[in-house]
Amino acid sequence: MAEFGGRVRSVWRRTLSLSWPIAIQQTFNTLMRTVDIIVTGLFSPAAVAAVGLADLYAQLPLRIGLGLGTGAIALSSQDTGRGAEATRDRAITQALLIGFVAGIPLTIVGLTLSEPLIALLGAEPGVVEMSGRYLTLVFAAAPMRIVGLVGARSLQGTGDTRTPMLVNVGANAINIAATIGLGLGLGVLPELGIVGVGLGTAISRTVEGGAITAAIATERTDLSFARPRSLTITRQLVAVSLPNFAEGMSTSLANFPFNALLLTFGTDVTAAYHIGRRSYQQVSGPLYRSYSVAASIVVGQELGDGRPDDARFSGLAMTALSVLTLSLAGGVLIVGASPIAGLFTDDPATLEYAATFTRVFGVSMFWFGFFFPLSGSLRGAGDTRTPFYARLTGTVGFLLGCSYLVGVTFGYALPGVYAGIVLNYAWWTVVVGAGFLWGDWADTAATMLSERASETG
Repeated sequence: MAEFGGRVRSVWRRTLSLSWPIAIQQTFNTLMRTVDIIVTGLFSPAAVAAVGLADLYAQLPLRIGLGLGTGAIALSSQDTGRGAEATRDRAITQALLIGFVAGIPLTIVGLTLSEPLIALLGAEPGVVEMSGRYLTLVFAAAPMRIVGLVGARSLQGTGDTRTPMLVNVGANAINIAATIGLGLGLGVLPELGIVGVGLGTAISRTVEGGAITAAIATERTDLSFARPRSLTITRQLVAVSLPNFAEGMSTSLANFPFNALLLTFGTDVTAAYHIGRRSYQQVSGPLYRSYSVAASIVVGQELGDGRPDDARFSGLAMTALSVLTLSLAGGVLIVGASPIAGLFTDDPATLEYAATFTRVFGVSMFWFGFFFPLSGSLRGAGDTRTPFYARLTGTVGFLLGCSYLVGVTFGYALPGVYAGIVLNYAWWTVVVGAGFLWGDWADTAATMLSERASETG
């Protein structure tokens, strides 16, 4: 028992050591977005709507970067574990090149089709013009945005979570300063309004991608660039990345019908849902995102080192830590729902609904505690299909299906929606839990490692 406890504490210490820089990084990402919303809100409600509509399309470079980043962290962590630096360097170089090239079409689309894309959403002409300008600037930085995301995941795969944190925090500080300065025209800077907000985003993402690239190119990090020459690595990157991209896009696309469902209950209900969602992301987002990345690093490295039993133990130990801390975060959301929601609105009706949604998300944190480290463990092994299946089936079957069936068809109204939200996250956990306990993810990693080793050998 003492030996077991010692192993658990060792995994927890390693998890916390890897996680705290990621948590800080995520906190600054959230802060940057909050500043954008506050500054945009000073212009007009139309400006807020313009940024919101553009962000629907701006999900594309984010999802591409996170998808390729998942492939990069899986191969980087596995090859770090087995000491195959040359193969690792070729893998991350390919991932960065693929990411940069994938972003170029988005830049072209942004320069030529931004306003028509916004107009498709049915916005008013003034909103279309503002949103189109903002989207042009965001898409202009798409290649470097993707490079920044992939480079960060590549470094994290080696166990270096501090360099991406420093780069990201610096880039977000530039974003915040540029958004305030150029958006509001402070000092000698011109007042550019929503264009200034877009410029702040474009400048900071370009700086972030450049700084990550420079960090890899120098001796400051363990990674280096190497000439790509392996189709096996290319195939594995694509195979691991595509399901993760599809997973993210399925969640993003589900927001459209789900928001339409919420609107049938009233605008104040829709606003309350977004307040509750933002509340849980502020409180617990840095935790569950950092646990997911840490799990990918630890499990990937241990599999690379030929220790699948240790990888399984570490995945379960990190899940225990995650459930404990996220349950506490959920308790904070449940107990403090009304004052937390009150930070976003003072409308009585909206506040009441928002507090309820916040409590629903608070209950859901228990399931988050399981899902994110388990899915991160699977991704570290190269299994991105199981988390994709979990999200797709849960989102369609429960978030959309159950919410509509119970809330509208059976007439239970919002309690049906609340049930759909919680059951969605519970289903995610059931699927990835089954995949982790009984799936062949360790064999998947072993096969990937063997293919890369045989090609380089």
